[in-house]
Amino acid sequence: MKPWQKLLRWFDREGRKLPWRGTRDPYRILVSEIMLQQTQVSRVIDFYRAWMKRFPTWNALAKASNAEIIHSWAGLGYNRRGLALRDIAKHVVHDGVPKSREAWLALKGIGPYTADALATFSLHERRWPIDTNLRRVGGRLWLGKPYPQPVDDERIRKYSASFIQHSPRFYDLPQAAFDLATSICTKTPACSMCPMKDDCLAAPKFLSGKVKTPKQMVKKSIERIHHGKKFPDRIYRGRILKAVRERSAGIDIDRLGQIVDDAFDNKQDMVWLEQMVQRLVQDHLVSRSKQRVTLPR
Repeated sequence: MKPWQKLLRWFDREGRKLPWRGTRDPYRILVSEIMLQQTQVSRVIDFYRAWMKRFPTWNALAKASNAEIIHSWAGLGYNRRGLALRDIAKHVVHDGVPKSREAWLALKGIGPYTADALATFSLHERRWPIDTNLRRVGGRLWLGKPYPQPVDDERIRKYSASFIQHSPRFYDLPQAAFDLATSICTKTPACSMCPMKDDCLAAPKFLSGKVKTPKQMVKKSIERIHHGKKFPDRIYRGRILKAVRERSAGIDIDRLGQIVDDAFDNKQDMVWLEQMVQRLVQDHLVSRSKQRVTLPR
C-alpha cells in the first residue's frame, strides 16, 4: 500500500468531521482559515457556524459595518482578522473570486499559507500548504527531522509533490495530515500508533527513545507590558474593546481606565490608556470623538 493510501485510510476512519470540510466553496474555506489563525479548532466551530448564519455569502459580509463585524467576532480575539475578512469580501464582490493561488495572495490579509490552502481545498491544485502542523508532519515523514523548522519548508514542498502526485484525493491529504498532527504526530509523537510509522524517516529516532524534546519550539514573542501592570497591553486592549462593545452609546475615556484595570491610576496610566485607544482607532476597531469612545459606524 502506498504511503498516501495509508494516510487516507486512517483519515477516513479517524478524521475529524468539521463544518468547513467537504466543500470547495472559497468563502466557507476562507472564513475557516482566518478564524483558525491563532485559535484552536474546538473554539472555532461554534463561531464558524454562527458567522455563516449571519453572513452566509460574500455579499452579506461585504455589506457589514465595522460594528457588526466586531460584535460577531467577539470572543475569537485578534479582532482585526474579522475586519480583514470583510475587506476581502468587498474586493471579491467588486472584482470577482480569485481563480489562482497568486490572485488570492495578492489580496491584503491573505498570506502564503492561506493562499495555498485556498488553492488546495477550493481550486484543487496539488499543493501542500505549510503551517506549523504540516511542517511537523512533512519534516518528520520525508526529511527525518524530529523538529523541523521554517528553513526546511522548501525541501518539504519538494518531497510533498511526489507524495500527492498519484493520489486522486490529493486535496484530502493535507487535511489528513492536520488531524494526524493534532492527535498522533504531536510535539511528543505516539509513533507506535501512527499509520505512517513504517514510512516516516523520523519514527525510528523517536521509537529509540533518543530524541530530546525541546522545551520551547517557537521563539516567544516579546509583548509590551506597561510599568506596574500584570498583563501585556493586548489584554487591556481587549478589555477596552469589550467595554466599548457592551455600551451602545460608547463610554468616556476617563471612565474607561477603571473598567479595564482595577489598579488604574489617572496620573500614571492615562497616557498609556490614550495610546492603547489610539492604536484601536488606527485599526478601525473603535472611534473617538473628543472624550467619547464608541464602536466605528
